[in-house]
Amino acid sequence: MPRAGDRGEATARWLGAGLLGLFLLPACLSLEVSVGKATEIFAVNGTEILLPCTFSSCFGFENLQFWWSYNSSDTFKILIDGTVKNEKSDPKVKLKDDDRITLEGSTKEKMNNISILLRNLEFSDTGKYTCHVKNPKENYLQHQATIFLHVVDKLEVVDNTVTLIILAVVGGVIGLLIVILLLKKLITFILKKTQEKKKECLVSSSGNDNTENGLPGSKAEEKLPTKV
Repeated sequence: MPRAGDRGEATARWLGAGLLGLFLLPACLSLEVSVGKATEIFAVNGTEILLPCTFSSCFGFENLQFWWSYNSSDTFKILIDGTVKNEKSDPKVKLKDDDRITLEGSTKEKMNNISILLRNLEFSDTGKYTCHVKNPKENYLQHQATIFLHVVDKLEVVDNTVTLIILAVVGGVIGLLIVILLLKKLITFILKKTQEKKKECLVSSSGNDNTENGLPGSKAEEKLPTKV
């Protein structure tokens, strides 16, 4: 019969597994929003810029809400507001503050893209742009990601000459070290083979001398058999 101690240990294991599952469950179901790797971008005045935003959810979504907000030192406003019915529906705009803004998003092929295009940029457009997403299927869990836009007169050309020189020097040094190591191994191998040949020559020469000079152990000391 199972002892009370065994039953207690089994209950503790089940309880631990349950608590671990509850701990890991939110991580799987959590909503994630991303604006890409570059959280700071530059664009020229008078041009247009795509502000990227994608979302994902392990649990799926239904009637998902999204909006973009703009925030500068003296201004805060909602630029665009919309919903996505489900995974098979494209996002729809309910409210748009600026006619220069166009929703470029799509949920087709599981892209879950709610990016916006901002045209005819002005210097006053410089500021923080935040993509917000709220999912009713996850108890209206909300997540957001921010990208900072700088509107400039012209883009500066980055001079990579110094970087290229440094990379070339480092690459050259590494290559030289590899060549030195290979040469060292080759020289060691040649010296080893040369020493082996010298030893063979010395052994062979010593045997020949003993035979010719009649030294002890040579053929000259061998006696003919005695005749009876």
